[in-house]
Amino acid sequence: MSKITINHNTILYQTRDETVLIEPYGADCVRVRATRRGKVSDESWALLPPESCTSTISGDENRAELINGALKVELFKVWGGHRIVFYNNGKEILRTREEGDPVRRYEHVGGDNYRIKALFEPNEGEHIYGLGQEQQPFFDRKGCSSELVHYNTKSALPVVLSSLGYGFFWNNPSPGRCEFTNNHTLWLAECARQADYLVFVGETPDKLMNKYCRLTGFPPEMPDWAAGFWQCKLRYESQDDLLEVAREYKRRGVPVDAIVIDYFHWTEQGNWEFDPELWPDPEAMCAELKELGIRPVVSIWPTINPASKNYAAMDEENMLVRTENGQYGIFEFYGQQTFIDPTNPRTRDYVWEQIKKTYYSYGIKTFWLDEAEPEVHPQQFNNLRFYLGNGAEMAMLYPYYYAKTFYDGLKSEGETEIVSLTRAAWPGSQKFGAIVWNGDIPSTFEALYESIISGLSMSVCGIPWWNSDIGGFHQGDIESDYFRELIVRWFQFGLFCPVMRLHGARKRMKNQVDRHPGVKERSGGDNEIWSFGERNYPILKDLILLRERLKPYILKHMKLASETGAPIMRPMFFDFPSDEACYNLSDQYMFGPDILFAPIYRLGETERTVYLPAGKWIRTSDKSVHEGGKNVACHAELNEFIAFVREGAEVIAAF
Repeated sequence: MSKITINHNTILYQTRDETVLIEPYGADCVRVRATRRGKVSDESWALLPPESCTSTISGDENRAELINGALKVELFKVWGGHRIVFYNNGKEILRTREEGDPVRRYEHVGGDNYRIKALFEPNEGEHIYGLGQEQQPFFDRKGCSSELVHYNTKSALPVVLSSLGYGFFWNNPSPGRCEFTNNHTLWLAECARQADYLVFVGETPDKLMNKYCRLTGFPPEMPDWAAGFWQCKLRYESQDDLLEVAREYKRRGVPVDAIVIDYFHWTEQGNWEFDPELWPDPEAMCAELKELGIRPVVSIWPTINPASKNYAAMDEENMLVRTENGQYGIFEFYGQQTFIDPTNPRTRDYVWEQIKKTYYSYGIKTFWLDEAEPEVHPQQFNNLRFYLGNGAEMAMLYPYYYAKTFYDGLKSEGETEIVSLTRAAWPGSQKFGAIVWNGDIPSTFEALYESIISGLSMSVCGIPWWNSDIGGFHQGDIESDYFRELIVRWFQFGLFCPVMRLHGARKRMKNQVDRHPGVKERSGGDNEIWSFGERNYPILKDLILLRERLKPYILKHMKLASETGAPIMRPMFFDFPSDEACYNLSDQYMFGPDILFAPIYRLGETERTVYLPAGKWIRTSDKSVHEGGKNVACHAELNEFIAFVREGAEVIAAF
């Protein structure tokens, strides 16, 4: 016999086969947990404790109602089960759905774990945004399905914002799936003790983002230097190569705030140190870079193998990801590798101690956390054993703890300006200063468009610091007309990204000389702004100089992001929530509240239409004034971009 019980500030629904607990979780938010185990788990994963709030609950054993600010939740019994209905200011926004026997939502997979579904009725006309980043062309996820899994180019954050004024956070770090089809909405965890999700409401998108950050954390303030231009390539083979490039930028009067030392500068995977043959004096290198005003950023991989001097100690003390069936190898790259296990606090301490001795002691304080998913092959997470449990239940947390390793380590040394460039994220990664990028994407115009989608999607998932490899990562031919057009259009997009970083594994040039014959991992083609033809060089230089002029604006709004959660790169509806047209725009966006950017992302294109919301807008290129509330046709040659500034905004002076 099913029964509803009201216990102080919770609603408990129990039957022989299911237990459901609903409780307030901060203002305008509820947490719902459902399980077949008979009792709910208090495990919160990366979820922060709830802030205090005032709520009321009423009802009886057949129906109960919880009111928490503008959010109301009803739970009532129906034939064969129950329903949960959510309301925002009296308007229904979400309703659970049953499909046959409720027990069908739970498929036992071993021990206390189940393959669990949460099903909801669809809402006609609803727009859904979020889910992190992946190379696909749909910003509005309504009508789409998506795997909830990390891999290179995909970072799944199971949080969405709805055009109906609510947010939804699926608090399950198990790989799974979600669907927003015309006949249902589905969230699925492949291996979990319970369904666990939060629903929160807000009057406007900025208030929704604020509530979400109160659940998972606010980012710290962006350091001044991080708002500038980052130079990067795959890869600088030696200390001399790197310094030569840094000096040349200085000689040309092009400001560079960061330069990245990419992978295989080390002696072995799992040895976090410079190869003394090619990087003989890191301390002197860092001192010279400091004189040049450039921040060194060093690539860290979490891979390790028995040839590493750290392997034996880490293996013996259970600091590595293990397999449930088999030996250590879970990633083939110059031999079989495994990964460090940052879900273990001992691992985090041990790794930081090595980093402190070999990098931090030279003055290196910023790290590029590559392979952050982690990249395992095959992706059979149930064969992975972490400190926190089997991978099928919690593998999605890996990038969260990977970023935490470096945040906590740097903080313990008294550092306050902490950021890390990382290839994957989980809700809450933002509070560790994670600058996420979208992985090893191709050098194509299609990938450029999909990067716009990724950046906007990450922004509504609480990740305000995001970037892509300007020019794409692989297959870029710097001597081709195609790539030379692509690099300019991507640079224009990079100008209006939270972080502006040039990177890529360019195709080696016809007459490229091996500077260090026999080096383990050769450099690709050149990737400095003077590498892409005489016509492009002044265009790219001017874009970097403009980025310098925009720094005060960027830093102002990055500071606001740390206080409110509002991202600087945001969809049009964020600032214009009452304008229905803005919910259908995926190829233009706001950069802060005053700049509207409309990228060109097709080969050979110089014309496009831009929608201007209500108000007056100034075209940055010619200072012409345009009345909003309509579409305008815009022209932009390769050396031009399309951007508008709200009339009266001070930032127009930067252009």
